Amino acid sequence: MGCRQQMLRDCLPLVTWCQRQHQNKVLSRANLQQGQPGQHENVPCPCSCSRGPRGSAGEDREGFAKQIHCPPPQLPISGLCLAYHLLEAIHPAMPGLTPSGLSFLLGLVALLGPAVGAPLCLSRLLKMEGNYTLGGLFPMSSAEGTDFGDRTKPESITCKRFSAFGLLWALAMKMAVDEINNGSALLPGLRLGYDLFDSCSEPVVAMKPSLVFLAKAGSRDIAAYCNYTQYQPRVLAVIGPHSSELALVTGKFFGFFLMPQVSYGASTDRLSNREMFPSFFRTVPSDRVQLMAIVELLAAFSWNWVVAVGSDDEYGRQGLSIFSSLASARNICIAYEGLVPLPLGHSAPLGQVEKLLQIVNQSNVQVVVLFASARAAHALFSYSVHSQLTPKVWVTSEAWLSSDLVTTVPGMAQMGTVLGFLQRGAPLPEFPSYVATFLALAADPAFCTSLDAAQPGLEEHVVGPRCPQCDHITFKNLSTALKNHQSFAAYAAVYSVAQALHNTLRCNASGCPAHKPVQPWQLLERMYNMSFHARSLELSFDANGNVDMEYDLKLLVWRGQEFELRTVGTFNGQLHLHHSQITWHTPGHKVSQGHVSPSQGLRPLRRNTPAAMGAQPRGYSGLYSYPHLPPGGHCWGRTSHLLGNGDGHSNQRAEAALPQEPPVSQCSRQCAEGQVRRVKGSHSCCYDCVDCRAGTYRRHQDDLFCTQCGLDEWSPDRSMRCFPRRPKFLTWREPITLGLLVLLGLVLGLTLATLGLFIHHWDSPMVRASGGPLACFGLACLGLVCLSVLLFPGWPSPTGCLAQQPLFHLPLTGCLSTLFLQAAEIFVESELPQAWTGRLQGWFRGPRAWLVVLLAVLAEAALCTWYLVAFPSEVVTDWRALPQEALVHCYVRSWVSFGLVHATNAILAFLCFLGTFLVQSQPSRYNRARGLTFATLAYFIIWISFVPLFANVHMAYQPAVQMTAILLCTLGILASVHLPKCYLLLWHPALNTLEFFLGEGPRSAGETQENQESVTPDPVSSPPVMPIQ
Repeated sequence: MGCRQQMLRDCLPLVTWCQRQHQNKVLSRANLQQGQPGQHENVPCPCSCSRGPRGSAGEDREGFAKQIHCPPPQLPISGLCLAYHLLEAIHPAMPGLTPSGLSFLLGLVALLGPAVGAPLCLSRLLKMEGNYTLGGLFPMSSAEGTDFGDRTKPESITCKRFSAFGLLWALAMKMAVDEINNGSALLPGLRLGYDLFDSCSEPVVAMKPSLVFLAKAGSRDIAAYCNYTQYQPRVLAVIGPHSSELALVTGKFFGFFLMPQVSYGASTDRLSNREMFPSFFRTVPSDRVQLMAIVELLAAFSWNWVVAVGSDDEYGRQGLSIFSSLASARNICIAYEGLVPLPLGHSAPLGQVEKLLQIVNQSNVQVVVLFASARAAHALFSYSVHSQLTPKVWVTSEAWLSSDLVTTVPGMAQMGTVLGFLQRGAPLPEFPSYVATFLALAADPAFCTSLDAAQPGLEEHVVGPRCPQCDHITFKNLSTALKNHQSFAAYAAVYSVAQALHNTLRCNASGCPAHKPVQPWQLLERMYNMSFHARSLELSFDANGNVDMEYDLKLLVWRGQEFELRTVGTFNGQLHLHHSQITWHTPGHKVSQGHVSPSQGLRPLRRNTPAAMGAQPRGYSGLYSYPHLPPGGHCWGRTSHLLGNGDGHSNQRAEAALPQEPPVSQCSRQCAEGQVRRVKGSHSCCYDCVDCRAGTYRRHQDDLFCTQCGLDEWSPDRSMRCFPRRPKFLTWREPITLGLLVLLGLVLGLTLATLGLFIHHWDSPMVRASGGPLACFGLACLGLVCLSVLLFPGWPSPTGCLAQQPLFHLPLTGCLSTLFLQAAEIFVESELPQAWTGRLQGWFRGPRAWLVVLLAVLAEAALCTWYLVAFPSEVVTDWRALPQEALVHCYVRSWVSFGLVHATNAILAFLCFLGTFLVQSQPSRYNRARGLTFATLAYFIIWISFVPLFANVHMAYQPAVQMTAILLCTLGILASVHLPKCYLLLWHPALNTLEFFLGEGPRSAGETQENQESVTPDPVSSPPVMPIQ
């Protein structure tokens, strides 16, 4: 919008006043005709406002260009109207006149009155008549220095300290009323009035205007009725108060009469109770929403060790209670929780404040959450500066973040980093111009004189001056507050009441139908769950009278003696931070300072010490300084740095260029990966870090215990996750399996070669002495024993698990039974009388021998059947046997039954050993007993060693141990019994005689000795196992 249109728009409130004077004059005449008292107006309206053709959307909020038409001066005419003519005369020659220049000109004309510095009539402008009147409670002053404990009489209380923020909230309400009255969208043909009072932020002060609001219309009395349905109070609704402490008092009072009350600042969560406060609404979110944003901020910076401080009032106590529960849910520990007493009289109870600060200063806490009212925060920071508190990070509540009562504390800039949330709302860019114009209007002596006749119903002799301190201010008193003031909530509160009245009266574009006066309780019915518009925002009251609004995260940045609230984040249910915009002012986060000009770079500056702060040149900006500010010329509403900041964007870019890490506020260091917390004491944030063992892991950063992995998962020590287990079994590709397969090939090859050699020499004496068919059967059984080891490698199957033991034991029984027959034959020939030899010889050779073998095999088969039926092996997956794998193996149900299966073979081997161990063989014959003895010894050595080895080796390698035992057992029998015979058969065929192997043939001893000498191999060149015995 151009400055011309901006200036012309700024004149509109003044022209509106002229039109109002004219309308009051018409209304007064109509009232006189009806016999009703009215207000006589003797001041003519010298100016008028007309709207030209529709312009561009950027020219004006309503899309119209406005023009001022003022006729020549008429008597009586004020200096204000003279300003209109002066503007009309100079504007064509000064098209670049800014709103600030307009305000200066209006102020200059106003000062052309009787005396410079004369009191304003601002307090008398806080009331305006209308068809419906809205009451307002605003903290336009404070009771600082007043001790309410000394009151002995219910006398009037005077609040001395002026509060710029309270007046600005009142003017925001006034601007909203003016907009509604001048528009036709909500209440066409009707006018809203207002009656604004100073609440002094004290319940005892706010009760008097509250009683005035509820007085009967046209009277000072509050009548007592059984039924207040037809009771018509002086106001239709109340805007305010700002503080929760006052709203808790007035809310119950107005709730009895069901008077709608819309607060623009009371945020305590107790006010959401519809049973206790049925008529209370507010255009700010509840404290719970703000505290949720604070907790999200703490969590975002990993600040889990904080101090929580609140004011000793309802606002602070309930705020701390909500914060404590929210913080606990996010694992944020409160190292200390305290209350700041409210100042009483001229001083605060310094003893309690000093104790609180000592605890904060001596702790390792770097973050303080201060949820307090402005008065309590002022007392705390005043003593903090005096006691030289170490700079901290202060996370603040909305109640005091922008309060001039706190920001004007000397030395506040040295307190550290201040972060807090302010509701966003919609911008009101023309509000500074409106304030400046209003002050100029209040400074016009002629206008102030006209108020005495225009508003005789002020009744100041009853309620007192509405704001006596406001009559002695200048625009300079409001300039600093205007930069950071949050006016939208008060502005929106008026629009909520206007929308409810619009809905109640059923107004439309042409006007509002005739209706008898609306009662407050009728208006209240329309406000529940109502939606309304305020500027560009659509707001709605929920069932508890709250609105949902976004928050801006603000950083308090000091510019010399002034401050700026920089937006560094937003909260709309989720927190979004602008890290590059945040600068930290705590120990360990010192930022170098330098003077910066538009044509110069950064260069070092001296430290920001308290002594240096007072000696900085004009334009000093805290972190950076601009000694040469660029010339002005900005329009009001076009820049946020109009009041002495210059090009503030350069400051932000310079500070953002310095990367900083946020301060750390933790009781214990963060645990490393794979570690969990072991809490020490009562605070969960103070802990030792403990490693998670293998098989467990840390799921979340704040876990107190390690989480066990699932059965099908594994994890190493200090793990953050679990890994799936791979199946483990004896595979064909493992080196140990390949080695055993080589051994299997060797043993099986020797067995088959021996069997083939025996078959080739089937009729030879050696084969006949070995048992003939029985020997070949025993070799075949050894081959089957070798092949049984192929059931152990590979993925275990149920069939394979069941077949392993029978297919090994049955062939081994067949082999050992043939050896048993040979051992029995040797024992009978050598140890029993000759008569027994003939009778028993048939059991060792021929069909009876096969019967003995069959009986032995059947006995072993019976044991195997019992084993498979009673204790069948099954495939199981052991998840805990190996650290990283799942062991799949054949599970043996009973180790006793497993041992009994070996009983038949063990008995046969033992009988062989007994039958051959003590036998004395003849010197001229082949010693068959020695081979059988070594075979049975090998059997017992191997299987006795198998038991402890099998029991102690890891379960994953038990199949390999069993395969090794089987192959070694087979190799032992083969090497002890059959291979020596093969050696003689191949390399000493001359010994393959009946006499040598069977002792048959008519030879003398001498011939035998001669034959022995002729065929005995050289003991040096032959193996020692083959000498003639």
